[in-house]
Amino acid sequence: MIPARSASTRFPDKPLAELTAPDGTRRPLVEWTWRAACAAVDPAAVLVATDSEAIAERVERFGGRAAMTSPDLRNGTERCAAVLKQLEREPEVLINLQGDSPLVPPRIIHALAAALADRQVSVATPWVVCDGEMTSRILRDAADGRVGGTCVVTGAAGQALYFSKYPIPHGATPSAPLKLHLGVYAYSAAALRAYASWRPAALELAEGLEQLRFLDAGWPVRVIEVDLPPGGIWEVNNPDDIALVEPLLR
Repeated sequence: MIPARSASTRFPDKPLAELTAPDGTRRPLVEWTWRAACAAVDPAAVLVATDSEAIAERVERFGGRAAMTSPDLRNGTERCAAVLKQLEREPEVLINLQGDSPLVPPRIIHALAAALADRQVSVATPWVVCDGEMTSRILRDAADGRVGGTCVVTGAAGQALYFSKYPIPHGATPSAPLKLHLGVYAYSAAALRAYASWRPAALELAEGLEQLRFLDAGWPVRVIEVDLPPGGIWEVNNPDDIALVEPLLR
């Protein structure tokens, strides 16, 4: 499932923004992300969940499938939960690849699906250790008042302790580095149904991070370390991020 909404405060109509690969190929962000999903799983199992007729029309034009959802939904996880009710057959695992994450390689999606083979795990999400360049960019963006990426702090048991759009932990060191959270999740159907039944958490609203609703409810989130892909990885959070992502699209 690829949640793609049009009303982004930082980047309106972001899913339709055109990105150009090094070979000159131009496609909207939502198509680049759809192609990333299709590289990992059967394209027939990929759906774009949107509240925008314009996005749905563009998805169908490039050969994808779109599911319409209410514009009143607060985030991508709620959008996935809404589409779950529309499906004829309930999946064992639903992957949420956020629409601004076109650089996620198939191996990360496969690792998340494999994590849910453990019936004790019902929510999983990946992270990478930030290298020096990524750390500097995140710290610089924070100093400039911009969101450069979401950081996660983790416990020894492989569970998320907290997520923040601010660089955490404060005073990161080589033994406790910044960990960049990647915009992809795996859920069981039961986890999605539970999420949709809870009220938004105060920390979720303060941070603007949907996954904090699970932690606030005491629902464990398994975090999986993955290797940083060659050339790095970045989400399109702001218009300026296009210049970071375009060279890596090939």
